Amino acid sequence: MKAIFVTGGKQYYVSEGDTIYVEKLDAEVGKEVTFTEVLYVDGVAGTPVVDGAKVICSVEKQGKQKKVIVFKYRPKKKFRNTQGHRQPYTKLTVKKIVK
Repeated sequence: MKAIFVTGGKQYYVSEGDTIYVEKLDAEVGKEVTFTEVLYVDGVAGTPVVDGAKVICSVEKQGKQKKVIVFKYRPKKKFRNTQGHRQPYTKLTVKKIVK
């Protein structure tokens, strides 16, 4: 089974057993997370969501991505600004897709 669901303002196309990285969720490692905002399941598209469909995932890890350096520069003004950013994420494994 394949499904498209929404979390963190993004859409994810998954099948059972897939591992995905999503925006940070408030869930502990080892717990299950259920997504009910499912847009598509096995050829059935919702208007806007499929009624009764769920994607059940288990939380594998909470972490931060590699650092991204943000460098701002304005020519002829002696302006240089360096800033770093590490985006937090949650690693999920899709356990079950319920139609």
